[in-house]
Amino acid sequence: MRFTKVTGAVVGLLGAALISTAAPAGAATGEVFSPDVEIAQPWLDDTATTPAGDVAIQQTAAGAIKWMSDRRGSTAYEGYCERAVRLAWDRTTHHASAIEHWRSSDGARHTTGTPPKGAFVFWNTSSNGHVGIADGAGGFWSTSVGGKIGHGSSVGYFRNYLGWKPGNSN
Repeated sequence: MRFTKVTGAVVGLLGAALISTAAPAGAATGEVFSPDVEIAQPWLDDTATTPAGDVAIQQTAAGAIKWMSDRRGSTAYEGYCERAVRLAWDRTTHHASAIEHWRSSDGARHTTGTPPKGAFVFWNTSSNGHVGIADGAGGFWSTSVGGKIGHGSSVGYFRNYLGWKPGNSN
């Protein structure tokens, strides 16, 4: 019995090793496959949720809002508001938290006026803060609206509104 379990474990490990070094399905005979090339793993890659044709769209205010509205009701980004707005704008700049984004030199801070469509809107809700994307009419799209991605009709939805910064895909 023990021999069978050990043999099964070794065969499983060898099989996994062979599969991970095999050429991609459909590779033509004679094609060179480099094991140094990393294959995309959508479950680990932030940008893997972006279909190839949507990237240019997401670099606009309308595209960023569409990204959020397409995920209305999702709880996948709860606790990750900064990540959600970064993905919505397809940004290359990463901030560890919403409050770090607010305090950074990444865009001018505005504490008055209606945030324009696509602007980042910020609240001092905790040590990490909170961020969403303005709809241009005084409301916003964000995580944590009723415990999920949703639309708030006013930036007063959360307490301690800080202000806004222009939205961008930097």
